[in-house]
Parts: sequence; C-alpha cells; structure tokens
Amino acid sequence: MVIYYNRLAAVAYAQRWWNDYNPQFPVFQDDCTNYISQCLLAGNAPMRGAPPNREVGWWMIGLNERWSFSWSVSHSLRWYLETSKQGLTAKQTGSASDLQLGDIIFYDFQGNGRIDHSTIVTSIIDGVPYVNAHTSNSADRLYTYETSTAYTPQMTYYFYKIDDVFKW
Repeated sequence: MVIYYNRLAAVAYAQRWWNDYNPQFPVFQDDCTNYISQCLLAGNAPMRGAPPNREVGWWMIGLNERWSFSWSVSHSLRWYLETSKQGLTAKQTGSASDLQLGDIIFYDFQGNGRIDHSTIVTSIIDGVPYVNAHTSNSADRLYTYETSTAYTPQMTYYFYKIDDVFKW
C-alpha cells in the first residue's frame, strides 16, 4: 500500500490549532510533539505500532488512553523519524533551505544531543522556513527561535524532510 503525505493538509491543521487544542487529543504540559504528531496525522501520515509497547512505532489510541513515546516526546519522535523504514518516514537534511511546507525542525536548546522541542514548517519566505509550535504556542515564527526565551548560543537544529510517499 502507498500513502501520500498531504503537506498542505498538515499545514492547514497547524494553522487551525496553533493557539488552541483539538478536543480529540490529549493536552500535555510540554505539548509541542503531541501537536506536531497531530499535524503529521492530518497530513495523512500513517500510524504504526500499538500497545503495549510505547517504545515502538508512532501511534495514538483514543483520547487520554495510550500513545507511543514518539507521539509525545521530541527526542523520541526525532529517533523514530531517523530509523523508520515504513509508514511515517523522513530524511535528515543539513540545511533549513532544503525544507518544504509540512517538514519538521527539532531543537536541542543546550547543544547536548538531547532534543528539547519540535516545530512544523508552515511558510517559507525567501527560502527561510517559518514554523508553528505548541508549549509556548506560536505561529509563523522564524525557525531560528532567536526571539525565544529558550534560545541559547549552543542551540542545535535538526532538519527533517517528511517523505512524500509512505510505503507500507
């Protein structure tokens, strides 16, 4: 089975829910990756894996029931995208200018190798991505996050191009 990523649907979802919470999903104190997962799902990304193992796959079952770590934790979603060979897949790229609408940027605020935050590209102006996020809800923010209180000079960015076709 072949499934196509609908980048425009992912971005439309991101624009609709950037400053609100879809009642069909749980809300987390650190909600950035839950929001990104919802955007990916809205873009037709297929879930894979299921309970009881939260460490395998990318999935959500029912409101406030169960979900994989990759659904809700930035560091886990990054590793899932790095290693997934079927379903939701992506490739890391070295430059923000390689990204398209609906792609994902991860942030390591301290530069220590641990991912702290995730965003989705919602617009591109002169080749520069702008992003939406939850936790500190924001829309169409410059991806560098230099105006954020979380910004540090040690910040490391991880750019992921979501594959346009998902193989199952």
